[in-house]
Amino acid sequence: MPGQVAVTEGAFTWPSDSPRLLGSRCTSCNNHMFPAQDGCPRCTGTETERVELGTRGTLWTWTVQGFPPKAPPYIGDDNPLTFKPFGVGYVELPGQCKVEARLTEADPAKLKIGMEMELVFIPLKVDEDGNEIITFAFKPVES
Repeated sequence: MPGQVAVTEGAFTWPSDSPRLLGSRCTSCNNHMFPAQDGCPRCTGTETERVELGTRGTLWTWTVQGFPPKAPPYIGDDNPLTFKPFGVGYVELPGQCKVEARLTEADPAKLKIGMEMELVFIPLKVDEDGNEIITFAFKPVES
């Protein structure tokens, strides 16, 4: 029976009632990384631990993906006739790191650097077995 599957293993807790992104934290310098890494790019330390990242942050920068990315590796709609542009940005999670992610909003009039964003999980596509592939994204926090 078809269900929901994560777009990739290990990037977030799935399935879960309250899914979170999974990153890593350097035990030497406290640097946070996403996706999780075994080594630290800040201090070159080799001791890291897996951590759940925050679910709210601020939009650090953004753009709109206005044409289908090259597939593979992209696994969404790559048909130029049906493709819908989507926002892409960096969201800064306080005290942790910046996460590059899809945004649920693509209208430039509705996106502003510094606005509050929250983590959501959205369907990306349906695979050949009928499973809905789920990915993470950030959406503007409602006022």
